[in-house]
Amino acid sequence: MFSWTRRAALAAASAAALTFAGAGGASAEVSQVRISKGFGILYLPLIVMQDQKLLEARAQKAGLGDVKIDWLTLDGGNVINDAMMTGSLDFAGIGAPGFITLWSKAKGIPSAEVVGVSGMSATSLYLNTNKPEIKSLKDITAADKIAIPGIKTSLAAVVLEMMVAKEFGRENYAKLDPMTVGLAHPEGLVALTGGKTEITCHFTSPPFQYLELKNPKIHRVANSVDYLGRITLDVTFAPKKFVDANPKMTQAFLDALDDANALIAADKKKAAEIFARSSKVKVDVHEVQEMLEDPDTQFSATPNGVMQFAEFMSLAGSIKKKPDVWSDMFIPALRDRKGS
Repeated sequence: MFSWTRRAALAAASAAALTFAGAGGASAEVSQVRISKGFGILYLPLIVMQDQKLLEARAQKAGLGDVKIDWLTLDGGNVINDAMMTGSLDFAGIGAPGFITLWSKAKGIPSAEVVGVSGMSATSLYLNTNKPEIKSLKDITAADKIAIPGIKTSLAAVVLEMMVAKEFGRENYAKLDPMTVGLAHPEGLVALTGGKTEITCHFTSPPFQYLELKNPKIHRVANSVDYLGRITLDVTFAPKKFVDANPKMTQAFLDALDDANALIAADKKKAAEIFARSSKVKVDVHEVQEMLEDPDTQFSATPNGVMQFAEFMSLAGSIKKKPDVWSDMFIPALRDRKGS
């Protein structure tokens, strides 16, 4: 059931690291870049960037020549952070909590420091269930199991804790943690809709939440937007030493992400088609387009509300170093934007 394991993900990243060992040098920027993305619509800007070869075009425009890009699919903050810290990635899309965790842990360690390159996406996360008796967070018991991509560090894990804090009081933020099970979103969908495993709930993102709700035995228990509002859920980040050594490539990446977001805003049908053909699960293009037109789903390189995560994680004790302002965590190129 748990086919996408942390070990398999790290093995894929390590193999890519061997492929790219020695790329670039002190006197020139890299000509090979390793980027990871995850599952679901939250990663649509990176999916569009890959499909439309937007980074290749921006790199050419910046005078960097023909850049080879290796794309990896990694899910769960702990897996992505491990890959970043072992030097297997140059840029990564990740849930904001996973990035903040690594930023705080590595702050002040030059060889390990990371920096945010951009915001990326915001949407609603649904807690769905296959048990009719579960109507709210208060109905979940010790007998239930909630599928999330990564325990404690994934986006879903932290957002769920923040919702629980609002429902039961901040001191009880970890009340549902013992019920969580690490499972990639595609597998969580199969487990929940199949109804033959221990999984009774799945806290997930588009398109998986919508696909689950097409099953008459599945219903929604909670929506993250009702608790937290429309805040940036996923960001991109990179090792600070990579960013410092490759300013043109970093700017090219940011520009390419802006290009991807502009395409999504201007042509949601095309963006839906790109997502559908890249998806790990079968999705209908028209349904994906409807998801993209949901006002709760937004794409922007400007971080919005990431300090909500930092404040919560600091009070919960999951990070020791808290940024004073959002821009402390991101590249200088974003500081003129109206982030939060």
